[in-house]
Amino acid sequence: MTVNSQKISKNFTKIRQITTPEDWIMRGLLLLGTIWLLVGVVLPLYPMIIRSFYDTNGNWIGLTNYVKYLTTPTLAASFFNSFYIAIVSTLIAVILAFIFAYGLTRTAMIGKPIFKILGMLPLYIPPLASAIGLIYLFGTRGLITTGFFGNIPQWNINLYGANGIIIGEFLYIFPQALVILTTALSLTDARLYEAAQALRTPPLRTFLTVTIPSVKYGLISSIFVCFILAFTDFGVPKVVGGNFNVLATDIYKQVIGQQNFSMGATISVFLLIPTVLAFIIDRIIQRKQTALVSAKAVPLQAKPNPVLDWIMFGFCSLVVFFILIVLGTIIFASLVNVWPYNFGLGLKHYNFSNVGGGGYNAYWNSIVMAFYTAVFGTIIVFTGAYLVEKGKGIKWLRNINYFLSTIPLALPGLVLGLAYVFFFNNPGNPLNGLYGTLGILVICNIIHFYTVCFLTANTALKQIDPEFEAVSASMSVPFYKTFWRVTVPLCLPAILEIGIYYFVNTMVTVSAIIFLYPANLPLAAVAIVNMDDAGDIAPAAAMSTLIVLTSITVRIIYWFTTQGLREKTQAWLKK
Repeated sequence: MTVNSQKISKNFTKIRQITTPEDWIMRGLLLLGTIWLLVGVVLPLYPMIIRSFYDTNGNWIGLTNYVKYLTTPTLAASFFNSFYIAIVSTLIAVILAFIFAYGLTRTAMIGKPIFKILGMLPLYIPPLASAIGLIYLFGTRGLITTGFFGNIPQWNINLYGANGIIIGEFLYIFPQALVILTTALSLTDARLYEAAQALRTPPLRTFLTVTIPSVKYGLISSIFVCFILAFTDFGVPKVVGGNFNVLATDIYKQVIGQQNFSMGATISVFLLIPTVLAFIIDRIIQRKQTALVSAKAVPLQAKPNPVLDWIMFGFCSLVVFFILIVLGTIIFASLVNVWPYNFGLGLKHYNFSNVGGGGYNAYWNSIVMAFYTAVFGTIIVFTGAYLVEKGKGIKWLRNINYFLSTIPLALPGLVLGLAYVFFFNNPGNPLNGLYGTLGILVICNIIHFYTVCFLTANTALKQIDPEFEAVSASMSVPFYKTFWRVTVPLCLPAILEIGIYYFVNTMVTVSAIIFLYPANLPLAAVAIVNMDDAGDIAPAAAMSTLIVLTSITVRIIYWFTTQGLREKTQAWLKK
């Protein structure tokens, strides 16, 4: 019987090696997905890099632009300023996020669910809005600077410059680090701590020899992610940077202010190289990661420790208080009649008819753009991840697709947007018709946030046993039916999270679309930039408030409306 079973197994394997029509369909879709990534990620970079070797008149000048940039003191200083801001902001954010995450996962402090929600609030606040909130708190006429609160002494932190940018970047990158570190600290084998306790290892030594090694890859990943985000951010330096220039604001000034696209492309290359190097180093380090939690692992249950619990409660409260005070100040400033002379409240700043930026038309355009990005982005990302993870054959093409899917994380938004200008605005490009339309904005946003969504989908798909596909294939069920009836329901939580991630980030982003949006299609986040440039800070705060409230409302509606769907498709988890 054993010999017969082996023969049957071999015959079945041979049968499965025959390429079916469904296999060709899957391979065709994989090829289309790879072409999509090449057009959306790689090809636009070529004309941008080439443009850096030309002058404004289109004449080839070789490395002249690079030499000019490096030999111009004010421009070269921006390069080092960007490094300084990114390094300091990253250290502060990662350290504070680690302590915050430690309190959420390793202590028994009260209010952990609330702290987890409030700690993620900055995700819903555009970086520009955070900077505006800091102006109203620490600016020349800020609440804290002028001693408005009475019992709090006046405190001038010299907001306009490096200090303001670092504080603003902290608010921007803190939740990103918190997500990574909370996940890393949650995956722990309690047996390691039980062994350390049995050996009477001091708490500090246990922390250094057990806790830190177990989360080192999460720490490294959070450091590189935060560095890339802080190094490439445009919103915060634009509002509170003052005379402290960074690469992102230099690109904006060259392209928008001086219409010097060649120098803008040159600075974009300087902005691109460090982020790509940081991304590559992070990928190399992550490859060395091994499973730290075995099948026999015991989940760590935090034990009450009154002293540590209350210390963590106080620390988390301070961090959340700072986040809430910035958000509250933005909302308050949008309601004040005349800052700082008349603190009467009203809604006059929500009447955008007397200011530039596009008003409510820009607001609704952003909602439409975010909706299309969420719908089409989720479909494209999840389908692409499925073809890479569950596809059969042509492994080399799947590997290429996976590699291309991770590249967008290393592309700064400003660089991607400027690359799209050079690529799609070329009359010889058959896709030129997309330029100046809502479609190119949606495509740019899908690509800009593609990597995080792709890795989320890929992780969810890895958790599904390959036996589902094997059984379906043995019963001659087409892969697309298995995909729709089995894979999608099992991965529904991840799919929904991808959709909401796309929506929220598209609402708040400005860097990727600042060069792309047409004059007849104003957008809310860009409107904040234009209002700030015009000195209309209060209306900018009002528009920021609308974006924040919209993002939070969508998240709440999404949570309530998907509860029934989650319970229906995830009922198997309760059995």
